[in-house]
Amino acid sequence: MPGLLRGIARTAAIAGTATAVSNRVSQRQTGRWAQQAQPEEPQQDAGPRAASDPMTDRLAQLKDLGELKAQGVLSQAEFEQQKAKILQS
Repeated sequence: MPGLLRGIARTAAIAGTATAVSNRVSQRQTGRWAQQAQPEEPQQDAGPRAASDPMTDRLAQLKDLGELKAQGVLSQAEFEQQKAKILQS
């Protein structure tokens, strides 16, 4: 039974990560479509926040991943595999 629960928890964690990534991609695409629909305007410097958004997202994902590992949901190998995927994006 513990193996089944661990498998369910692992699947839920991976599905949650996939959902978060999918939502972020959808938000970016919606933003791009909105920009294309508007007439060209001179671009202003968005500041340091715009430059750090992808990094902030990655750090949040890594933090969540670390919490799952600490809770025993992910093994060390699973943690390393998911971490590599996040860092490559």
